[in-house]
Amino acid sequence: MLIGILQTGHMPYALVGQTGDYADMFERLFAGFGFTFRTWNVVDGDFPEGADAADGWLITGSRHGAYEEHEWIAPLERLIREISESGRPMVGICFGHQIIAQALGGKVEKFRGGWSVGRQVYDFGDGELALNAWHQDQVTELPPGAQVIAENDFCKNAGMVIGKSIFTVQPHPEFDRDVVAGLIEHRSAAVPGELVEGARERLHQPTDSAELATRMAEFLKKGAK
Repeated sequence: MLIGILQTGHMPYALVGQTGDYADMFERLFAGFGFTFRTWNVVDGDFPEGADAADGWLITGSRHGAYEEHEWIAPLERLIREISESGRPMVGICFGHQIIAQALGGKVEKFRGGWSVGRQVYDFGDGELALNAWHQDQVTELPPGAQVIAENDFCKNAGMVIGKSIFTVQPHPEFDRDVVAGLIEHRSAAVPGELVEGARERLHQPTDSAELATRMAEFLKKGAK
């Protein structure tokens, strides 16, 4: 099964040698599930010809806001709607979660409550999962037909499904402790100091990234049938 990765941002240059870029992290996360991958750097204007270029799709995180005026945002939203209409499975992470919601009629805003960074715990309905986060923007209004599948007190719309083909989450299952440590060093200037210190203190606490990866992989495979 070919998964098309729509890369909507890049990791800080200082970290790429250690962590790889977003697409590299997702390939590691989904290792062992039988997927093959192709990446399109949509953030740089590189787009697939259409929804049928891959069997399933994944949209990465980004330092950009879904509501910002970049040349690649509108064509990405059009592609998201095309993929949705095709019925091909699509997964979105952080920015991916947000841009899918926005493209399908929801709303994304810079959250008045501020930032969420480092290990957080989310209620997935059938239990709690601990996952790393790094965001200030949030989905504040769901698109039509969306159902919330994950939340906590800080982020009410931390995950959603739409029909049988769309699965999105706000946290980053692809972020391990080394990635978060690198972001603390290279991309935390705008984050309040107490949140940075809290994230640093939780670096060695375990996360449930493998469990969420399994759920997403099963969703992609089931949606492709």
